[in-house]
Amino acid sequence: MTLAWRYLWSRPLAAVLNLLLLSLGLAAMGLVLLAQDRIEHAFERDLAGIDAVVGAKGSPMQLMLAGVFHIDTPTGNVALADVRALAQQPQIAEVIPMSLGDNLKGSRIVGTTPAYAAHYGTGLARGRWWAAPMEAVLGASVAKNLGLKLGQSFNGAHGLGIGGSEHGDTPYTVVGQLQACGCVLDRLILTDLSSVWNVHEGLRPDEFESLSVEDREAIEAEREVTMALVRYASPMAATRFPRFVNTQTPMQAAVPALEVARLLEMVSVGTRLVQGLGAVLLGVAALSVFVALWNAVRERRADMALLRLLGAPPGRVGWVVLLEALWLAMLAALLGLILAQGLTALMSNWWLVDTGWALTGAVWPAVLWAVPGAALIVALTAAAVPVISAYRADVAELLTSR
Repeated sequence: MTLAWRYLWSRPLAAVLNLLLLSLGLAAMGLVLLAQDRIEHAFERDLAGIDAVVGAKGSPMQLMLAGVFHIDTPTGNVALADVRALAQQPQIAEVIPMSLGDNLKGSRIVGTTPAYAAHYGTGLARGRWWAAPMEAVLGASVAKNLGLKLGQSFNGAHGLGIGGSEHGDTPYTVVGQLQACGCVLDRLILTDLSSVWNVHEGLRPDEFESLSVEDREAIEAEREVTMALVRYASPMAATRFPRFVNTQTPMQAAVPALEVARLLEMVSVGTRLVQGLGAVLLGVAALSVFVALWNAVRERRADMALLRLLGAPPGRVGWVVLLEALWLAMLAALLGLILAQGLTALMSNWWLVDTGWALTGAVWPAVLWAVPGAALIVALTAAAVPVISAYRADVAELLTSR
């Protein structure tokens, strides 16, 4: 092994170039595998048993992205009465209403019920749940990034992105903070549905309560929500519920599993492009390693002759050449994995800044073993002919050749 290591670095420039070329190809391969795994994991984590998203008619993918992942704008509002009617159907196990429309420095304020956090199995890290309108519970990432503490007040801004007009007359008070779950809740601000209605109706809670019973009932009859997350009571609902909503109500039902499959299919175009680039780089690297090893065998005829005269069998001579290729493959696999993890971390930071969607950090999915496997295949393929040539070399011919 020592002799093969020294042979590898006897031509440092060629070794470094071959190492970089092979590493880049393996890094591209590793990046694709890691990105696919992290995106699919994020989809599965945030879907978390959500069978349907019900909202205003429009693009079902837009509705799913806005309602489940909170990375798009919703399609509109729907009547609260229509959403409540869905919960009365025997095929439905749970309906979680949500109202969107405001943000705090880019973090979305979501009017909902405590069932939303319970759906993801997330509890409180500190504080309590809201007990009245205009009380808010912060996601773990929101609390960390904005530095808000329990008891502090803040004003929401109109819209789902930074730059909207501030609602200065209806401040929220922080009463709790969620545990970190690694899911969509980490980057949201949760509050009661009444809070969102009060902000957009221009009524403080005390003002609403001071209205007459008739006025309050009239206002409540016209209230809307943005969407609702639905969980089925039985598998049979999957075939009936979306069609019922789409044909017999003014709403639409998006099936997250189908929309995610469509989304991944669209993303796969870019994935295949990177995979093709990685395959080209690996092919060029294999050719480069082959040329380097073939030239090395031709240049080391005197060394091979000396080894044979000292009693080394043909297999030992061929093994030295193979080990040289394996050393190169092992170093390239290590460097390629480091580059892939680093590029994935950079991509995760960009993805978080651009969409607010967090992809978890360094991981080792089982599929990533394909990277050292590919390095091994490239090494064995490139070294096959030079190893056979070294194995079959005749001592007399080695001694007489120049």
